[in-house]
Amino acid sequence: MGKGGGCVPSKKRPPATLGDHPPTTAPQAIEQKAVDGDALQSAAPPPRPIVADLKIFVVFYSMYGHVEGLARRMKKGVDGVEGVEAVLYRVPETLAPEVLQQMRAPSKDDEIPEITSAAELAAADGFLFGFPTRYGCMAAQMKAFFDSTGQLWKEQKLAGKPAGFFVSTGTQGGGQETTAWTAITQLAHHGMLFVPIGYTFGAGMFKMDSIRGGTPYGAGVFAGDGTRNPSDTEMALAEHQGKYMASIVKRLAEV
Repeated sequence: MGKGGGCVPSKKRPPATLGDHPPTTAPQAIEQKAVDGDALQSAAPPPRPIVADLKIFVVFYSMYGHVEGLARRMKKGVDGVEGVEAVLYRVPETLAPEVLQQMRAPSKDDEIPEITSAAELAAADGFLFGFPTRYGCMAAQMKAFFDSTGQLWKEQKLAGKPAGFFVSTGTQGGGQETTAWTAITQLAHHGMLFVPIGYTFGAGMFKMDSIRGGTPYGAGVFAGDGTRNPSDTEMALAEHQGKYMASIVKRLAEV
């Protein structure tokens, strides 16, 4: 090969004749067309997959119905976002029936199924966990359920999935914030994404003219001695959290 490139034949060697090298023009052209066809096919955008409705599991424990009320309103918020569906589940009760009777706890509504196994969580795209406080932490019933998720933790089946919290407390200083942030450890060990609502509720977060549960961590209700019903603002905040979580789950699914 000369210094100027491979296109100049050597002076010491006669140019190749047709007898030395059979013509290869036709095969080369066919091969080139095949390559071009493959390239065009690979460059075409893939068909858009058909995505089924995303599911948010609203998993809660409620002794007197306050958390359940928020859960139902959250479902309304989630279901209001196109392409996202909320599924309500209650966690198993750990107290004996006679104890619940002495505590004057009402019977559970059979309309909402009990989650039979923690393994069911793997089917969800996102979560909203609700529970009443017990000394600033989640109730033992919910903690017992989280303790049963060991196999999911071992396989990291919940890693990367978003989750939020909503709570119920007896008094204004009873743990509206601490009950939520002490629960974040459960998400951290699973590698889940904690999604607080912040101040996305707008002006409703700044109302001071009435008692209102709920914090930037999530929706909340003040139960008092158990007889107080959630206020309109508390219920509206719960619905907002459902919508907000649905929008986050939907956005993550599009990534």
